[in-house]
Amino acid sequence: MSAYKLAAVLASVGLAGAALAGCSSSDNSGSSSTGSGSESSTSAAAAVDGSQQAAAVLADNQDVHAESGDTEADTDAAGSGAVSVELTGDSATSDGDGNGVGVDGGTVTITAAGTYRIGGSLDDGQLVVTAPDAEVTLILDGAKITNSKGAAIDVTDADEVVVVLAEGSENTLGDTGTYAEDAQANAALHSAADLTIGGSGSLTVRGNGADGITSTDGLVIQGGTLTVDAADDGIRGKDYVVVSGGTVNVTAEGDGLKADNTEDADRGYVAVGGGTVKVTSEGDGIDAATDLVVTGGKVTVTSEASDDSSDSSSHGLKSGVITVLEGGTVDVTSAADAVHGDGAVHLGGATATLAADDDGVHAEGDLVISAGTVRITRSNEGLEGKDILVSGGSTDVTSGDDGVNASGSEATSDDQGDRGGFGGGGPGGGGGGEGAGDYTVRVTGGTLVVDSEGDGLDSNGNAEITGGTVVVNGPERNGNGALDVNGGLTVGGGSLLAAGSAGMVVAPDAESGQGWLSATLDTALQAGTTVHIADSDGKVVASYVTSKAVQNIVYSGKGIGNGEEYTVHTGGSTSGTDTGGLAESGELGSAKKIATVTAGEAPEGGGFGGGGGGGRP
Repeated sequence: MSAYKLAAVLASVGLAGAALAGCSSSDNSGSSSTGSGSESSTSAAAAVDGSQQAAAVLADNQDVHAESGDTEADTDAAGSGAVSVELTGDSATSDGDGNGVGVDGGTVTITAAGTYRIGGSLDDGQLVVTAPDAEVTLILDGAKITNSKGAAIDVTDADEVVVVLAEGSENTLGDTGTYAEDAQANAALHSAADLTIGGSGSLTVRGNGADGITSTDGLVIQGGTLTVDAADDGIRGKDYVVVSGGTVNVTAEGDGLKADNTEDADRGYVAVGGGTVKVTSEGDGIDAATDLVVTGGKVTVTSEASDDSSDSSSHGLKSGVITVLEGGTVDVTSAADAVHGDGAVHLGGATATLAADDDGVHAEGDLVISAGTVRITRSNEGLEGKDILVSGGSTDVTSGDDGVNASGSEATSDDQGDRGGFGGGGPGGGGGGEGAGDYTVRVTGGTLVVDSEGDGLDSNGNAEITGGTVVVNGPERNGNGALDVNGGLTVGGGSLLAAGSAGMVVAPDAESGQGWLSATLDTALQAGTTVHIADSDGKVVASYVTSKAVQNIVYSGKGIGNGEEYTVHTGGSTSGTDTGGLAESGELGSAKKIATVTAGEAPEGGGFGGGGGGGRP
């Protein structure tokens, strides 16, 4: 295991501690400093390479104990070779009594390796597995176990336990409503060994006192239908939780799925490669101490903070080192961030639909979108990270504040927004009247569409567009701008259309390799207005339909040459593919000319207030 990742894990632990300390503070102003220790933790966690793919991330972690098909093979072999255990209400009978199975009142204890078929009901008892270094398979075939004093199934010692849900069977586990603080077992299904669950039957687990299903080693779900209702965490594997199949439904007052090993850098990860996972939680939906990887299946998370959850977070997906969403379907609704990374986040092929009360996607370090489809339907800030790279895929962001924001964890919306309309606007770029930090937004490919009430594309450092298509439907308020870049904004390729208010106008740098124009209009255009940009020969080079009131338009594309004059028209028609209002083609028809601009010249005066410079009738 690399020292690099170990440092990130340790940093993540520091960030979590700082977050909890902040939550418990009586000062809710948000202005207090977390101190130099927190700053160094942030730096270490944010140093993770966000371009890593799922295979590389998983290869850097502990191998999964289970192999594909383990539970199917055990089901096929379970006939005459399985020891039968029949639960009889207050006790049990077994054909293995004295030979691997012991019965003492309502306690059934398995002490030897082998396969055991469990059926019947145990009204107030427990199934215990104490078989050191052994592999034990439990076939639940219509088993119902409740225990008022502890766990329903408690694996105290074994090398590995496989739970197979027999075909067509319905099984139920329920535990005590209260555990002692020092209880070794605190879940309805508790295992001190590696745990694998599969088969084609169903299992309903009620974790009345704490967790639903817990393994203090690794936990793998290969099949079956699992329904878990827990007073704390739903499904927890200390070293890892891996879902490769089945249907998993979790309702939890704590976290939904969780891996919490913060001591070993190659553990504490969650991976979903298949099956269906649905979580409703008051804590984090899925929480990985290190890595969270989705390569297939369907993941649906709703994280809703309760009134008394101030000491815990309620993110949808959360990781301490890196989150990689490379395949499958991910749908998250969150009271906090939909996707939160203390280190990095890589959206690399999944189809993700995200709605959040805070950030759609938040990374303390790298935030990379390289493939797939990302739809942020609701957020305060859409994409937030230190270094943001969009190199592929299709991304659509709706935000109540900034759409894309490259900034540090110490920054707040109050620090960055509503700056009274001071814009950069001149050649050389720079917005907000603030110094540039070590933050970047880069777009090299794909499509990025932003609909923001605050700044559309905001970098507290630099921004660069060299490919792809960027469309910003920016703010109507003059205190924000479609573009807000504290450092340099360069455009060397691709297409950029940014439209919004005229109070804080930022234009690309004069050194940009591709031509651009910025037109500030005398009066704002209303939503639904068709706008064309035409060259001196009357040829339309860009067509756009506004989705809200617009008074400034910045456009850069291959048809723009700096120093040349262009005219802005309203009316006419558009046709072809529409990307955030930017049409594939358009025709002037009887459109009315409303402004003339010279490419490469920014609006005069930086756009304080509105209407000044940049466009002339």
